[in-house]
Parts: sequence; structure tokens; C-alpha cells
Amino acid sequence: MKENVWKKSCHISPSMITLDMCNLEQQCRLIEEAGLEMIHVDILDGHFSPSMPLGLDTVKQIAKKTNLELEAHVMVKDPQFFIDELIEAGVSQIVFHIETCDHVDGMLNYIHSKGIRAGVALKPSTPLYELEYILDKCDAVLLMLINPGFAQVKGEAQTPYSARKIRDLHEMIQSRGLNTKVILDGRISPENIRTYGTSGEANIFVAGSTCISKEDQTGSLNSLKNLEDEINGILQ
Repeated sequence: MKENVWKKSCHISPSMITLDMCNLEQQCRLIEEAGLEMIHVDILDGHFSPSMPLGLDTVKQIAKKTNLELEAHVMVKDPQFFIDELIEAGVSQIVFHIETCDHVDGMLNYIHSKGIRAGVALKPSTPLYELEYILDKCDAVLLMLINPGFAQVKGEAQTPYSARKIRDLHEMIQSRGLNTKVILDGRISPENIRTYGTSGEANIFVAGSTCISKEDQTGSLNSLKNLEDEINGILQ
């Protein structure tokens, strides 16, 4: 883990599952060449979320071949096995869903004991009061702005209460004097990044197809890096 990377206020983290799955090593090179420093790894089991595009062995191989910081989002019914595999792979940060873990406090302690950043993820309708007694232990909290997996409604947009939830979480973190990172995931656009990055209400933005064009990946990634630099410059 590169500690200096995590000290920055704003990061744009391209989602691995939106890239060309047949050429992931080359795709990671494009991200590195653009100057971005993270990549978002979604781990799904086909149950919690109705898709399973990325295998654990693939993650382990990519981790050996890139200098990017791997930040993992574990979207599974039973997270222990997958978390152990990600620890073995050498990821820098793991967030797991608070809705699927029987002992959230214990899991945070376990991940931290392995020298890895730990946090929780919340589905759109999961209330923030679930964080009351664990927020102080979270290096990051991921807010899903759309429902997990393939949209149940075609063209489903971010939930109408997303802005309020982001604001409320930011205030909760600030009131406790914490350095917890806020990750936003789901239909993230350059406009979202500029709005919530500049305000300091969010720190890591998961960039998918709304941000990265398949027709011009290099141009898209360079534009995202410029936006990231602009926001970090404002917040310095």
C-alpha cells in the first residue's frame, strides 16, 4: 500500500468490470499512463448481486502486474471467504456490505489486523444510523447510488435521495473529526465528481461507462485525471 496516495483528497477510480475483460493488463497500463492511481474491483457472487463478471484469480494476477492501488468492493452474501482471498491478493482496501455481515465490528478488526484499509458499503436504502458505532473504525464508507447489479428498471438513475445521503454522511464524519473516505458508486458522471469532489463531500469516485468511453479510453482517462488534479488543487 502506498500511504501517500491515500492522503490525497480526491481520487477517480476506474471500475475494472467496465474495462475490456480480455485485455485487463493492457487496460491497467492505460490507467497508469493517464496518471490515475487506483482501480475499483467489484467482487460479486451472483446472489447478492445478479452478476459475476470478475474472478478472484484474475484479481490476483492483475495485482501482480500493476502499480495501481486496488480498492475492492465486496458484494456477496457471505463475505469471509472473499475477503480472505482479497487479502491474499494484496489489495490496499476492502469495503464489504454492512447488510451481509453478521459481525461488522469484528470484520473491520480482522481486515485491519492484516494491514489493509477497511470499510463498509451501504445499499441505497440502508440508513446511515447503521454506522453509529462503527464509523470510527472505517477507513472508508461506500455509498451505492443505484441498486446492486443490473438495474431492475431499465435506465434506472441515481436514487433521488442520493444528494441528501451524501451530505448527511459528510456531516456525520466531520462532526466526529474523522478522516473516513467517502466512496460514491453508481452512474458516476464528471458532473458528480466535480460537485461532490469540490465540496469535499466525497473522496473516491468509481468511474464506469458514464465516464469512460469505449471509443476513446485514453482521452476519457486523461480527462478524468485532469479533473482529479483540478479538484485536488482547489482543496489544497
